[in-house]
Amino acid sequence: MSTGALEAAQAALAAEHAAVYGYGVVGGRVEGGRRGEADAAYTAHRARRDALARTVRDLGGKPAVAEPAYALPFAVPDAAAAVRLAAELEDRIAGVYSDLVRAAEGPLRREAAGALREAAVRAVRWRGSGVAFPGLAERV
Repeated sequence: MSTGALEAAQAALAAEHAAVYGYGVVGGRVEGGRRGEADAAYTAHRARRDALARTVRDLGGKPAVAEPAYALPFAVPDAAAAVRLAAELEDRIAGVYSDLVRAAEGPLRREAAGALREAAVRAVRWRGSGVAFPGLAERV
């Protein structure tokens, strides 16, 4: 496997660490049925994080460790902001998995494509609408 695949896996791992942190904030602010969605996403990102740590080791790297805290992209004082944060987290995750799809091959590429799809679906659920090409930055 290429160095590019290892770098992309490390970036995905770092993003998963941030998503786990972010969903801790989301889960503390959302209400009602959305709390269950936040819990499910938190659990899914923890599982992806753990799998990526193993992948990085298998590729010969030392897995990135979680930061003690992460800067949020905006203040999250209420449930509406938490929903926006969840959509943003999923957009960011889709972006790093898009990079991993490009860099990897075989089973790792399939796993990355599956993770990208899951992030895109969660983003739609949180945002209420989709984007044309999840995981790809908008071209100006």
